[in-house]
Amino acid sequence: MSEIKVNKISPRAACGTTQLGDSGDTFTIPAGATITNNGTANGFGATGAVNWQTGSIKTSTFTAASGEGYFADTSSSAFTMNLPAGTAGNIVSVVDYTNTFQNNALTITPNGSQKIGGVAASFAANTEGQSLTFVYVDDTEGWKNVQDSTSNATGQLFVTATGGTITTCGNCKIHTFTGPGTFCVSQISNIPTNNQVSYMVVAGGGGGGSVRAAGGGAGGFREDKSPTTPYTASPLDGAGDISVTATGFPITVGAGGSGAPFSPPDNRGLATAGSNSVFSTITSTGGGRGATDGTPGAFPAPEGGQPGGSGGGSVDAQPVGTGNTPPVNPSQGNSGSSGTNTTNYGAGGGGGATAAGGASSTSVGGAGGAGATTSISGSPLAYAGGGGGSGFQCITAGAGGSSVGGNGATAGGAATAGTANRGGGGGGGFYPNSSLNPSVIVGAAGGSGIVIIRYKYQ
Repeated sequence: MSEIKVNKISPRAACGTTQLGDSGDTFTIPAGATITNNGTANGFGATGAVNWQTGSIKTSTFTAASGEGYFADTSSSAFTMNLPAGTAGNIVSVVDYTNTFQNNALTITPNGSQKIGGVAASFAANTEGQSLTFVYVDDTEGWKNVQDSTSNATGQLFVTATGGTITTCGNCKIHTFTGPGTFCVSQISNIPTNNQVSYMVVAGGGGGGSVRAAGGGAGGFREDKSPTTPYTASPLDGAGDISVTATGFPITVGAGGSGAPFSPPDNRGLATAGSNSVFSTITSTGGGRGATDGTPGAFPAPEGGQPGGSGGGSVDAQPVGTGNTPPVNPSQGNSGSSGTNTTNYGAGGGGGATAAGGASSTSVGGAGGAGATTSISGSPLAYAGGGGGSGFQCITAGAGGSSVGGNGATAGGAATAGTANRGGGGGGGFYPNSSLNPSVIVGAAGGSGIVIIRYKYQ
């Protein structure tokens, strides 16, 4: 290897240009060697550059050296960077290493009576992600801040979670719980809006009554759409923001209520209400049971519908089951409808998420109230429709709401249950004019509930 030792290289012509090597050549600076610019160690001919001290992250008070840049870690506590005794052209830089200056400020203190920006006092760097470069100009102004970045350029983290059945839709992950479980968040985003999740919580639907009986109310329906998860939400969007943290969120999925029983010769029973579904601070109430008919003096008196997320329908003009019980905003459901106290005894339909149960007449049982349609799962689906009411003799059964509530029974067919994991109310039982047929007299069960959580994951 050849070696040339000189103290100075100058161009041949006065004020000319001296070229060092050719394009593609590599010049190696040995370890420990310093390249200076006008006496300051600040880079190879680059005015105002600093050598960043990547091997020495600062976590406590220190004194800076001219020509160096520092990474200050204030995540544990605040501390001070003392500036060196400045002479014209000196330069010092510092950056918020852990993005914690806003919590624990870095105090920058001039040497002796020297100044920062014309003031003989310390400066507090207290902005998240802040980076600063100071150049010493003269004794009048002292250290001048020539570069101040308050932008926090960091890689973007996203929510990471497990639990339920996981699917994807665009940039969103969707966790579907059809039974109890845990939505377990192991990582949150460093962008707060990404931690706000979309959710839908549907309770179990109420069971339908027996003997010319009413439809069960739908399970309560609650939904909230976050700004970072695009999809078409239901009209009931707005149940309240939920931003997740790195912890486990127990999930409760309510069961559907049982249909009212019947056994010959004329033993009538009562349906049961649906059960609640829960995610975080959101509880959707189970649907109210549909009413079972009775004859005063011979059987239990006719009953009204039971309240719930949506209320159950009633018989014989008894009080209807009220919906949105307990009350929330937006409403989680609607009331059932009343029956008719006439020859054919039509029974009312159960309430649904977006509409009350339909009224019965002397020819048809009340239809179940309409449910709510949302695309939170990735495709538009209806949830929480009320169960249809039935009746006596020539009554035509009422249809279940939004095709997820169960249909009322007829002489030729039993009542149908609310759709599983859609929160529909169960259909009410029929009462034929002749020959008891228990299969068409009993009420049908409500559909079980569901919980869906959706968030941005990429």
